[in-house]
Amino acid sequence: MSYIAISQLWKNYGDHVVLERLSKQVEQGEFVTLVGASGCGKTTFLKMLLGVESPSKGQLNLQGAPLKREPDGERGIVFQRYSVFPHMTVRQNVLVAVELRHQGWLSRLTGRLFGKAKQQALADVDAMLERVGLAPSANRYPHELSGGMQQRLALAQALIAKPKVLLLDEPFGALDPGIRADMHVLVKELWQQENLTIFMITHDLSEAFALGSRLWVFDKVRHDPQAPQAYGATITYDLPINQQTANCDDTQQVLAKTLSPHVDLSTAQPEKAGLAAAESE
Repeated sequence: MSYIAISQLWKNYGDHVVLERLSKQVEQGEFVTLVGASGCGKTTFLKMLLGVESPSKGQLNLQGAPLKREPDGERGIVFQRYSVFPHMTVRQNVLVAVELRHQGWLSRLTGRLFGKAKQQALADVDAMLERVGLAPSANRYPHELSGGMQQRLALAQALIAKPKVLLLDEPFGALDPGIRADMHVLVKELWQQENLTIFMITHDLSEAFALGSRLWVFDKVRHDPQAPQAYGATITYDLPINQQTANCDDTQQVLAKTLSPHVDLSTAQPEKAGLAAAESE
């Protein structure tokens, strides 16, 4: 049984079909990067994984059971825009992520932790801040942090609940190249240490190859000039990323057809990734 099973998944809003015929299986611990033109349904797919959008047709299962149709602690998400509370310190921002998910009756009533439960939560928060490199900044406020530090804080918020699946929606798009490289190292370390299953949207092809173990290309392959909204995007290519095998020419040709000019291919380093298979749907 696959960790995540996607079977004939469709998403439409009225007559507007956004996604169609998505069928994939993902194993625990895979890092799937999602690329494609803007507006081709990548974020909609992430929202279905998160539970804030429901499939129009098809099945989306986690460990054999349908994904819950609302966000929960099993799934964490980090956006490009930092989702932190500006009036709280770094430590308080991560603590509130624990408090909002705590199952005790008093916590559900007040949104706060007390006594031993709070002491344990603070210990967990401090350990997480140490892991993401924010321990020295625990008492600072978000506006006092750099962009990279704010994104580390968003990661800490998402990971403190120990999610099974981590969703990243262009998390590093607004960062300078040097800071982005540091974040790449951090995310790969956390992925490997926690055995996370990650889905990440990016418009940077080199980033997709550098981080992912698998790359999905979203594109619309069916078109009707008389009814442009009648068909949606699907996953046109599923590319296992293999650092030991090289297939530079094939990789560039496959991706250039679909992504150019929507994604910058000039920064890509496809020689670092092997194209084990390319399947059109």
